Amino acid sequence: MEEVNNNNSGQNLGIAALITAVITFVLAVIPCVGLIAIIPGIIAIILAAVGLSQAARYSSPRGVLLAGLIIAIIAVMISFSQIFVVGKIAQKANKWPKNIGNIINDVQDNVTKEIEDANVSIKVESNGNKVEINTSADKKDREKTLEDLEGAGAQQGDSIEKNDSIHKHVVLQKKK
Repeated sequence: MEEVNNNNSGQNLGIAALITAVITFVLAVIPCVGLIAIIPGIIAIILAAVGLSQAARYSSPRGVLLAGLIIAIIAVMISFSQIFVVGKIAQKANKWPKNIGNIINDVQDNVTKEIEDANVSIKVESNGNKVEINTSADKKDREKTLEDLEGAGAQQGDSIEKNDSIHKHVVLQKKK
């Protein structure tokens, strides 16, 4: 009765190693997930090695054990290769924040420069009344436009109610 058991010695470990090796291989070929395939790969290699030692002791068939061992070794090699790829990406990624920061600063500088040089023209027309406002980012032009508006409003009179506190504030600033 021992001979029947001895002929199949290591076969259960061979099946377990083959199943684990196939799962490891599937995990290993998936990008980013392949890194975790090292653990089941090592388990499959150990199962196959133990099974091969039992099969050699009792002269049992080794086909399933060898298949499990070979697939596990290939899967572990694929997993290790992903570690090197991730390492290379990490080395290159060290430079990315600096490059991104430089790009953001360049864009910010360009936008600021464009805004400083911008001229704005707003035209509103309603029921035959037209209002046009032209402005630029130049501070002297804005001050001149404000003075022109204040002078024109004082001479011609406004149809809009004046708020005395705002008017006094503008006059006080003008005197300084």
